[in-house]
Amino acid sequence: MPISASDLAEIDAVLSSGETGAQPFAALRQKFPHLAWTRCDASDVTEAPFRVYPQYDIHLLDSHDHCAHITTDPEHATGIILAKRSAVR
Repeated sequence: MPISASDLAEIDAVLSSGETGAQPFAALRQKFPHLAWTRCDASDVTEAPFRVYPQYDIHLLDSHDHCAHITTDPEHATGIILAKRSAVR
């Protein structure tokens, strides 16, 4: 199931507002169970982020084929990588 514009708007609202506190991962997984969620440190991902927030970057993950890869197309995305950035950028 692709990531819809409304999903992206809700994710944007959560990560922009900080409503889930310092740990949004669990809240986002619960709110969007149809998406695969992965968390990591932002330094672990070399591709440019799909969106940037104060503490996190998000990358879209496409796992339709045998090899998962990062995509910039929400229509092909099946999940999200939530990459936490350090305080110093």
